[in-house]
Amino acid sequence: MTASQAGSDLGTDRAGSGWTLAVDTSTAVCVGLARGDQVISLRDDNPRAHAEQLMPLVEQACGQAGIAVGQIDQIAVGVGPGPYTGLRVGIVTGRVLAHLGGTQPHPVCSLDVLALQWVEFGSAPADGFVVATDARRHELYWARYDGQGARLEGPEVGAPDTLPAGVPVGGPGCAARGLEAAAGAPEVLDAGVLAAHWTKLPDVGIEPLYLRDPDAVVPTTRKATLTPTRLRLPAAMKNRQAR
Repeated sequence: MTASQAGSDLGTDRAGSGWTLAVDTSTAVCVGLARGDQVISLRDDNPRAHAEQLMPLVEQACGQAGIAVGQIDQIAVGVGPGPYTGLRVGIVTGRVLAHLGGTQPHPVCSLDVLALQWVEFGSAPADGFVVATDARRHELYWARYDGQGARLEGPEVGAPDTLPAGVPVGGPGCAARGLEAAAGAPEVLDAGVLAAHWTKLPDVGIEPLYLRDPDAVVPTTRKATLTPTRLRLPAAMKNRQAR
């Protein structure tokens, strides 16, 4: 769908539908739709397909709900922490859809979503817990929560041994880094939970939570684009010059 098509869709029949769209690309391509007890969750786990799969999943979710993209009332967006490129795709898409629909995006920490899932499942440790996702480079993004899912520390990024000692851990980072997940902990982020319960989560601002610099950096020194070439004179011309 092109930007102009999205703008056209979002300009029709959106008021009062009650539907909330949630997008999060901090771990996978996650899309959720919710209205009351109606919840739709879709995901694509291809780590290199964020840009290609996000809008098709949004359209697929809307199709399952029997609505057009333009009938979405609210848009919740997970802003990480997460990898630079994938995270940026979700945030930009959420901001554009909200702008075209004449509303404001609702940005939340993606780790907060996982913590809320744990609490909503009814299996969260009463004394608190840690949620972790894969940060690559043998590291984890993590945050610590109380038993009700309120964030107490983080988000942070670091090696597995930097996590708070003796605190139950859950989230997709456990499988990625060989940690033993606590019983009942969420294994994947559910954007349907975000769509249904985003009002329970704090607004963290729309800026992406990268927590570290991207791998691609701007060069600090100029490099020559052309390598100087030494011209070689034919032997006949050399002999003439020698005379």
